[in-house]
Amino acid sequence: MIDNLSLQELVAQMFVIRASGFLFDHQIRYPEWEPKADRLRYYLENLGVGGVILVGGSAAELAVRSHQLQSWAKLPLLLAADIEEGVGQRFGGATWFGPPMAIAEVAKRDLDLAVRYAEKMGAATAIEAVAIGLNWILAPVVDVNNNPDNPVINVRAFGETPEIVGKLAAAFIRGASEYPVLTAAKHFPGHGDTAVDSHLELPVLPHSPSRLAEVELPPFLDAIAAGTDAVMTAHLLIPAWDAEFPATLSRKISIGKLRQELGFDGVIVTDALVMGAIANRYGADEAAVLAAEAGADVLLMPLNPEGAIRAVCDAVDRGRISLSQIKESVKRIWQAKTKVGLAIEPQLDAASGKEGVGDAKPIDLSVLASPEARGTAAGILRSSLKFGGNLPLRAKPPSEEHLLRNLIVVDDVLGCEFLENRTPAIAIPAQFGYKLQLIDDRASAVVESAGDESFTPTLLQVFIRGNCFRGSAGLTQAAKDWFKRLLSTGELEAVLIYGSPYVLEQFLPHLPESVPYIFCFGQMPIAQSISMELLFDLKPTGEV
Repeated sequence: MIDNLSLQELVAQMFVIRASGFLFDHQIRYPEWEPKADRLRYYLENLGVGGVILVGGSAAELAVRSHQLQSWAKLPLLLAADIEEGVGQRFGGATWFGPPMAIAEVAKRDLDLAVRYAEKMGAATAIEAVAIGLNWILAPVVDVNNNPDNPVINVRAFGETPEIVGKLAAAFIRGASEYPVLTAAKHFPGHGDTAVDSHLELPVLPHSPSRLAEVELPPFLDAIAAGTDAVMTAHLLIPAWDAEFPATLSRKISIGKLRQELGFDGVIVTDALVMGAIANRYGADEAAVLAAEAGADVLLMPLNPEGAIRAVCDAVDRGRISLSQIKESVKRIWQAKTKVGLAIEPQLDAASGKEGVGDAKPIDLSVLASPEARGTAAGILRSSLKFGGNLPLRAKPPSEEHLLRNLIVVDDVLGCEFLENRTPAIAIPAQFGYKLQLIDDRASAVVESAGDESFTPTLLQVFIRGNCFRGSAGLTQAAKDWFKRLLSTGELEAVLIYGSPYVLEQFLPHLPESVPYIFCFGQMPIAQSISMELLFDLKPTGEV
């Protein structure tokens, strides 16, 4: 069928564009990246783009959304999502696992248990992805996070050593491979040892070829051996391999290293082309051309899909990219689509008598957030807890002289999706008389104006991890200021940290041995429940 498609239709198959997981235009959160319905339908129906990456909405809404998008498509779509921590990370109601580094923590004590956890996590993620219409899991992260200052990988990695990362990533892939979904090992050749967020700027990996072969590459070899369907390239400059182009745009790296040296014959997909490391340097259309020229099969998230498709077509017409290379990429894409059950050849619809791309699968949400999957998620979090000091906390009853404060510090109050009035980090301390104070860096000035307050025993809860576009993996200034103040006044009763273990390491040298502390890799409600149970010596709620 490839020979029956025009150049524009072939090139369009190489593009995966971003769209909102919400059903209605007025719910779109990122209008610069997520087109409205009429424009999105035009991309799918008229241009024939090959896939969509989705963000936002509930799992149930996403199931309807995926049917809608497939019904609009000229050819069946790859429907992808960055669900490195399970479907519930992006789509409410499904299972939300802790970050992969939580499993790496388990591996330090029991590698066999950690491997089982990773495999179960991969299987549960695949089951739930299929249930809501997704067929491409953009995971696992195969980067070795050996740089504590890494703002973009951080706890997304399966650990800090190539051996552990390789074993756990391979286990995740094996778990997912039992189901009709694709996986993607990322970010080749390794984004772990960087301190720059590629969403904002271009990081440089200055290591020698021998160091890259020793640390960065082995987990990708393990992922390839485990059968990963795709490898995602990183927006990194690696002078030892290519002093001119970052990995995403480097033929020396995509073809020379990944295809020829490592022997990978699956789909090569770029990281998002809207990211600052690429878009700011090369321009939206030229970045797509360079990536295709370098050997990428799938071009992810162009800023202007129609302009990028046209630019790649023009490059073929001018002889810059060969038509045979485009056809080889589309062939790999269609092999992947066929693997997950998408019917590439048009089929006759019995009801309408019209050609289509096959019947949509019925929606079945019964497998979402199963007791087994939620139990695995809770088990990973409990097994990876770190704690110390005088536990449990014997909370003093509030009095007129001494009010109790539950001080919660987050990266961004307005963007915080894991806290609400009834979530455990807020509701459980309230039962003991703690009054909530919620702040982020915008409210750091509160520290300066707090000196007139009376002595207030304080429970400090810090929600901080490396996040895309944040540009930092460490403590915010607000968290530093409050921690210092509470220590100096003696008001600090206990510390709970959710997210990055590197933040815990910043606290511990200054924390008195008697002060209770608890660290949990997760930030979601179940992570809060587990931490609160330990802090206050509560019986488990039974809800996982």
